[in-house]
Amino acid sequence: MKKAVVKKCDRFLLEIDSIAPDKSISHRCAMFSLLAKGKSVVKNFLRAEDTLNTLNIVKSLGAKVTDNTETIEIECSGEIKEPFDVLDCGNSGTGMRLFCGLLSSSDGHFVLTGDKYLRKRPMKRVAEPLRSIGAKIDGREEGEYAPLCIRGGRLKSFDYKSTIASAQIKSALILAALRAEGVSTYKEKELTRDHTERMLKGMGADIKTDENLITTISPLKEPLKPLEITIPADPSSAFFFAVAAAIVPDSKVVLKNVTLNPTRVEAFNVLKQMGAKVEFVQKADIYEPIGDIVVESSELNGIEVGSNISWLIDELPALSIAMALAKGKSVVKNAKELRVKESDRIKTVVTNLRKCGIDVKEFEDGYEITGGELKSAKVSSFGDHRIAMSFLIAGLKCGMEVEDTECINTSFPNFFELIGKISQTEVKDED
Repeated sequence: MKKAVVKKCDRFLLEIDSIAPDKSISHRCAMFSLLAKGKSVVKNFLRAEDTLNTLNIVKSLGAKVTDNTETIEIECSGEIKEPFDVLDCGNSGTGMRLFCGLLSSSDGHFVLTGDKYLRKRPMKRVAEPLRSIGAKIDGREEGEYAPLCIRGGRLKSFDYKSTIASAQIKSALILAALRAEGVSTYKEKELTRDHTERMLKGMGADIKTDENLITTISPLKEPLKPLEITIPADPSSAFFFAVAAAIVPDSKVVLKNVTLNPTRVEAFNVLKQMGAKVEFVQKADIYEPIGDIVVESSELNGIEVGSNISWLIDELPALSIAMALAKGKSVVKNAKELRVKESDRIKTVVTNLRKCGIDVKEFEDGYEITGGELKSAKVSSFGDHRIAMSFLIAGLKCGMEVEDTECINTSFPNFFELIGKISQTEVKDED
């Protein structure tokens, strides 16, 4: 395993045009191409472990994939083929849960597995609603854990009311509905990431969402149109450097060509409410609104975060670093979903902040952080890429050693290159 040490930084000014491409959109580009007939052309695909695993699965399901360095071409017949081998999702919960929806309505036998961390993450939240419309899904502990076995076939239409605000569950059900026997509806408790709806509509699917957050999905009458897309930078990845600029005095960062989808930039809005200077500059809007985000340091104040949690669930570990340095108390609530991510992110955030000398109270659905002075410490990533990167960013304020950092490659392969432009960072083998 690898560990990383980052040293304190006094100030920095940086323009970044190489933030990792959006992970969520990259996954979906690979998967959705299977529903099209012809050649999809994808520019700026994220070449990280998770998304490359998804691309390999797409190959196993019958697609011809050509990597031309600048673009990836995915040629499909519009039909999914039964694979010869087990399908490995690596560390990606998005990959596994969305493939459950896609493959449940496809003829064939499919087995989905992943690494030791993914095999501990709950899958019944997707398996059970799919089973209720006729999907045949089994796995360890009655389908709660991977490996998952799917026997695909024709599914019934549905009227489903979600009790969990999850774009992964929504996307899995939408993908299943595209091959169901009739028109289906999905009712959300709050609006979650809407990349699936935007992209599938752009490819020709009949999907509509009304003001009551009810999404209506009609089954496909023919294969979708191939994609032609340039994937924007990932705001979840960009946010680490937004926090860096916010906490290091006299610092500024310009984050180039990021998706400005409202369901993806809520964490930047929270950072702005805490006192950081944040500006959005939109430049384009085809599949997604795209532009630059400018962040400058300023004194931060504590804040309570309890709404639109699904819009910033991935950014909460990094946001906790800003909260630890803010004046007063900050509270995160209604965020129980943090407990079923790559790690139990409530416990791992609390554990590491306490090691850094911060007063933190743990709740079942969140935590309370009393802002103070971060102290240099030796902390663990717990095998979670976002925990690892969050505490390396914290190191820009006080110095930090983070154990088990190889997980960063699952989502942000050039993270160390970028943080190295701000402060001296060393990655080495564990002692």
